[in-house]
Amino acid sequence: MRIEAVRGDITAEHVDAIVNAANESLLGGGGVDGAIHRAAGPDLLEECRTLNGCAPGEAKLTDGYRLTARHVIHTVGPRWRGGNAGEAEVLRRCYLNCLTLAESALLSSLAFPAISTGVFGYPLEAATEIAVDTLRKHDAEHLTLARFVCFDERTLSAYRALLD
Repeated sequence: MRIEAVRGDITAEHVDAIVNAANESLLGGGGVDGAIHRAAGPDLLEECRTLNGCAPGEAKLTDGYRLTARHVIHTVGPRWRGGNAGEAEVLRRCYLNCLTLAESALLSSLAFPAISTGVFGYPLEAATEIAVDTLRKHDAEHLTLARFVCFDERTLSAYRALLD
């Protein structure tokens, strides 16, 4: 599986699925979550209402609706509480469960945001280490591309420092 990092808008990615850094309700919010819901249109919200939310570390699959991507994989990252509340394990499970769901749906390409590094407050460098390490250790069967789509240069630089 090729792993890369780019700067861009995750809602415009030409991949099989984009990952949504969602809140537990799955009913939209700010940041990446709000952008994905706006771009996908109201049908995404309707499908999310049937999923009964999502626990931190878990992942759920929906259609992509108006997005270029055929699917959205929603995952709920941990809120940063100082690093001693199991945050690293929850974040690792986010990536693992997204990868597992993508493999079970026979997807070949996936785009990730920087999960939990926005309003959930996870330190960027620590989060990127977990993300990159988890993807590198994944034994891909169907996935050929995993892309980190970064909102700004600081985030892109953090991923590229680990990938180069």
